[in-house]
Amino acid sequence: MNPQEGPTPRFSVGEGYAVYQGPTPDGSFHRHAAFQIAVAVRGEVSIVDASDIHHRAVTLVVPPMERHRMLAATDLVVFYVEPHCVFADRLREHHGDGVTPAPELRGLRAEDIGRAGARPSGELDPRLVEALDTLWDGNVPMPVLAATVGLSPQRLRALARHQVGMPLTRWRVWARLRLAAEALQAGRSPAEAAFAAGFADQAHLTRRMREMTGLTPVAVLSLLRGQPLRAT
Repeated sequence: MNPQEGPTPRFSVGEGYAVYQGPTPDGSFHRHAAFQIAVAVRGEVSIVDASDIHHRAVTLVVPPMERHRMLAATDLVVFYVEPHCVFADRLREHHGDGVTPAPELRGLRAEDIGRAGARPSGELDPRLVEALDTLWDGNVPMPVLAATVGLSPQRLRALARHQVGMPLTRWRVWARLRLAAEALQAGRSPAEAAFAAGFADQAHLTRRMREMTGLTPVAVLSLLRGQPLRAT
């Protein structure tokens, strides 16, 4: 590879996580329902938080629902770790508040998350973990979801806000985005991925994906095909 061309972007989805490697443009402000671990292959990662504070380090962790934007970098590895897997327990303990440096995660690999991403959290209430898992299976109404795990809708909502810092409506959107990413990975078009994940149309998917990841379905599709990533 010619060094001037930069690395070939890669994007993949695993159980409990997703990972992107490659260059990134200056991003827009967004917040997502997963932990984000950004590792610089060369140099440092630069992230701006909601207070306009610039954070720079080789590795930075952003907890769920923390509003931020990433600055341009030539080569990053970015992991999205879902909050109800056992790997997230470790992140909550050390990186649960604001954007924080994480030098101990500099050598993190997808296979390091793989097994821990598939195992449920040992810290969260198991009823909440079951509810989050259930939402992967479709648009389950809140009364049905709460009854399934043995809680009232009000108690389930409060539990989600307290333990993972987000309303279940946000998690429902994230679950659909993951389904859309899996559909794109399987070779479907953005319009087909939107339909498969339960979005009204491609425009709806695009708005939600940009809002929660800073990327668009077209950008993700370009990554999956090994094409250069452009600002979105």
